[in-house]
Amino acid sequence: MSEARVWVVVPAAGVGRRMQSAIPKQYLKINGCTVLQHTLNCFSDHADIDGIVVALHAEDPYWNSAKIDVPGKKLYTVEGGEERSDSVLNALEYLTLMEQLDDSSWVMVHDAARPCLQQQDINSLLAIRNDSVVGGILATPVRDTMKRSIAATNEIAHSENRENLWHALTPQLFRLGELRESLKAALAKGIQITDESSALESAGKHPLIVEGCSSNIKITQAADLELAGWFLSAARDKKRVEDEA
Repeated sequence: MSEARVWVVVPAAGVGRRMQSAIPKQYLKINGCTVLQHTLNCFSDHADIDGIVVALHAEDPYWNSAKIDVPGKKLYTVEGGEERSDSVLNALEYLTLMEQLDDSSWVMVHDAARPCLQQQDINSLLAIRNDSVVGGILATPVRDTMKRSIAATNEIAHSENRENLWHALTPQLFRLGELRESLKAALAKGIQITDESSALESAGKHPLIVEGCSSNIKITQAADLELAGWFLSAARDKKRVEDEA
């Protein structure tokens, strides 16, 4: 199978309660465009990406009116689940059925609210396909002093050693079959799955860490919209200069 056959799964069934917004954060706008459209645009010009599957809330009233499109790429939607892991599983099953992908196919899972992903990070992550049968994730090293609080209080218990600590980002890249089975096994055991890597880890696997750009922020609070807007504008201006050079 060609290594170029890579699909992107975007779980977008969440409602983003922490944003305290009337609409889910993926449909909020930055520079006149929805966060979700910005996110999908990250993959629109990449030659190694075959297409994208977006997992939506069963009662999502915004997708059709948002008129989201990714020219040049296949774009499908599936019904999401109660949890992120359910949405990802639904998307993987869809790809197996509709695109007839086999278990050795590579898939990348990316947060709907990470619109500032850079092409160099996608390239760095895809490059590990030659080195790892497990897969890997984008991450940034922890640079700040980390504090552990006393349970149910805001008092500091102690400082954590930040050596070898990383902030996990997305995309996260794994083979379709291994990711699917790891998710199913973790859910059956009642293991909390916070990202795709944690499912592989629970199965005893050791995904690789690929250092990514700190600009790959996840929009979780209102202030993040302004910061993401700045990063997107800066990336657009840089590309314009490069195209004109």
